[in-house]
Amino acid sequence: MSDCLDRSTKISLLKEPVVKKLCEELDKSSSKGWRKLGEIVGGERRFKVSSDDMEMCSLKVLELEGSPSRMLLRLMGERGCTTGHLVDYLQTLGNSEALQCLKPPALQILIQPQSVALISGHNLRLSCHAVGKSPVQYQWFKTKEEVPNSSSPDLVISPVHLKDAGFYICRVNCGDTFEFSQWAQVDVLNVTSSCGQRYHSLEGRMKLVIQPQSHRLHVRETLQLECGAVGRPIPRYQWHRNGVPIPSATKRKLTIPHAMQDHHGRYRCEISSSSERMWTNEVDVVIEPGISVQISEAMECSEDDIYAIGGDSSDLFLKSIPEQLYATDKVALLIGNLSYKNHPQLKAPMVDVYDLTNLLRQLNFQVVSLLDLTESEMRNAVDQFLLLLHKGVYGLLYYAGHGYENYGNSFMVPVDAPNPYRSANCLCVQSILKLMQEKETGLNVFLLDMCRKRNIHDDSAPNIVLRVTANIVFGYATCQDAEAFELSSSGFTNGVFVKFLKKRLLDDEKITVVLDRVAEDMGQFDATKGKQALEIRSSLSERRALTDPILPGDSADLAHARSLQWAKAHELPESMCLNFDCGAQIKLGFAAEFSNVLVIYTHIVKKPEDMSFCQAHVTDFSQDLDVDPKEMNRETPEETGIYLLSSSLPQHCLYTRVSSLQKLREELVFTVCLQGRFTAMDDESVHWTKSINIGKPLIARLDLHRAVRRNSCLQTCMMPHSPSHSPCHSPGPEHRLHLHHGSHQAQDYSRLSPQHLYLDAYEHLQGAVGGCDSYYDNLSQSRDGAAYDSAGGLSCSPGRHSIPIEATDDINELQTVFINSLQLQQQ
Repeated sequence: MSDCLDRSTKISLLKEPVVKKLCEELDKSSSKGWRKLGEIVGGERRFKVSSDDMEMCSLKVLELEGSPSRMLLRLMGERGCTTGHLVDYLQTLGNSEALQCLKPPALQILIQPQSVALISGHNLRLSCHAVGKSPVQYQWFKTKEEVPNSSSPDLVISPVHLKDAGFYICRVNCGDTFEFSQWAQVDVLNVTSSCGQRYHSLEGRMKLVIQPQSHRLHVRETLQLECGAVGRPIPRYQWHRNGVPIPSATKRKLTIPHAMQDHHGRYRCEISSSSERMWTNEVDVVIEPGISVQISEAMECSEDDIYAIGGDSSDLFLKSIPEQLYATDKVALLIGNLSYKNHPQLKAPMVDVYDLTNLLRQLNFQVVSLLDLTESEMRNAVDQFLLLLHKGVYGLLYYAGHGYENYGNSFMVPVDAPNPYRSANCLCVQSILKLMQEKETGLNVFLLDMCRKRNIHDDSAPNIVLRVTANIVFGYATCQDAEAFELSSSGFTNGVFVKFLKKRLLDDEKITVVLDRVAEDMGQFDATKGKQALEIRSSLSERRALTDPILPGDSADLAHARSLQWAKAHELPESMCLNFDCGAQIKLGFAAEFSNVLVIYTHIVKKPEDMSFCQAHVTDFSQDLDVDPKEMNRETPEETGIYLLSSSLPQHCLYTRVSSLQKLREELVFTVCLQGRFTAMDDESVHWTKSINIGKPLIARLDLHRAVRRNSCLQTCMMPHSPSHSPCHSPGPEHRLHLHHGSHQAQDYSRLSPQHLYLDAYEHLQGAVGGCDSYYDNLSQSRDGAAYDSAGGLSCSPGRHSIPIEATDDINELQTVFINSLQLQQQ
């Protein structure tokens, strides 16, 4: 259908007026509507529209202004459906009215202006071309101001100056109809003429023109690093310190006001575009101890207002400055177990670990994030975590997955745990705490996103001897003898705990205050009313906060050695260009989704003119790794399971996701295969291959696959039982147990009736760690492996896993009709 919108456009990018009109047509038709469309799409299986998806779409009719068609189109769009696919489906459906909605508008912009970075003194040209049913007129704007004499399709500024940097947009008029182009960013770099004269064209390769410089400064002075590249499209920037990406450092200039000693290190910037990636030089930043305040004759203060440092009365600080608590370092280990061999599968731990990783890095935590660990891998990961701890360090352990609690001790369940599992198959959190205390850490935070039900198969009662210290905080996602839940969604979403935790984690407050506020937020969530409430146990007597600055207490050499130990888990292979005998050039790049998940992407940089087809893919991976052949070398990151990192990856590549790097025993070797077809050879394809060795990337360097090491947490877990002296076992004055009720998600519920409120809340709720295989199951799976019937008794059937509807008055009224919309998945 040639008179429809661009067939390659993803339907998720269709404009709202088109989507609204299309949904109206599909919603109102019974024989040629959304349900029949879903059957056609599901029958082809290209976009994986399941019966559960259709059921979820149908529930949208129960919402105010809910549209099953919109939900169906959103699911199709998330899975890569284009306008061309949709047109084909609508033609099969025979809905001519819906097809009319996809006809091109009276005015259509064919060429959008592209963002560009260029050197001051060069010529700027932005282009916007449109077609319409009548003559088209143009007007360019810089932000909200019209650009004088700019009423043509091309905006030319010759020469361009620093003041011309900014955002530009073009308004296109056709009769009474008008459209705005997309925004184009113009970055103008001030480069000396001796450097700038070498770069005349912006249409070729990206070119690096400004390198960062080394700096030496004192504590609390401002650190500013700058780099720059020119090219079209505009380059993207990511600064790294000691080989690790700095969160939110994505601009040409990296500015750190009030730099502290933990900001010292080696810095460089990764610069990328849609098809290229390059690195700046690596430079040293040295942060020396701060200069004390000199009291001059002009200052009026008494001896009561000041105190001397080190007995030298000439170097003084104002006494009125409040005492600042410091960490000597900040280290976090995040583990998310979801792909269990003998227990229900989970989804939320992957998203939870990813989100918390990014947030903790903003707080200057050194983070190792790992998915799907076996028992030995978890123990070895804890051992590596403990190597980074020393006096005054803030240590944080987050775990999401199956778990249980017996006699006050919490146990994390590895992915290879048998069914049923016992303490010998799991990791005891209190054992890890004991080892952390031996390091004299400044703060120990445990965030446990798991169930705390009693494990009836485990009759051991280990009591771990802990020191009486005032530096322990436990944040339990649920209260004792209860489950934790994750939210059901067609895509990926957070568990209930992290859904609210991530909104508060960056708050500059005492950690227990932060968790208190998270508990209050969770108490306003109707979907888990009476089922999940945050519990806080703390022996913290100081105002310790995750935002506290870092002031290293050890020698610089020792601190650097520990940083190198942590950096091993974050070292990515360098991208490389592969040249093949046929004349083609392939770009091979790498990205990290987690510390044990590597993304590999290939891109054709150059191909011979007489080659009609050229494609490069990777193959021949070690059997130790988790690589699904059906999801390798896909055209979109989502198709290969890369959902969380997809927006930051370069476009127009083939993507492959390599998981379980902790299992890698040897260096990672794989094959890059180039497939080409020459014009003179008809349909016959030719293949070339190259073997690539990238060593041991990311967490593979730490060899977590090895047998449990001596002096590990295993010995502590198996230690003789003895009375516990842990202050966490007896809730102190800061012990909190929160159970509140409230509304579901961040939207306006004032328009909803009570019935709609419950529907909207429960439509998305699914228990955290026992995945539901069917909407119609009446069994629940607890994290201790026991199945329960709806009356709370033990069931003889271990098969199907879902949570029973609890018998509260409000829910019972809706239970019969809406049983399919309430899913609680236990952790």
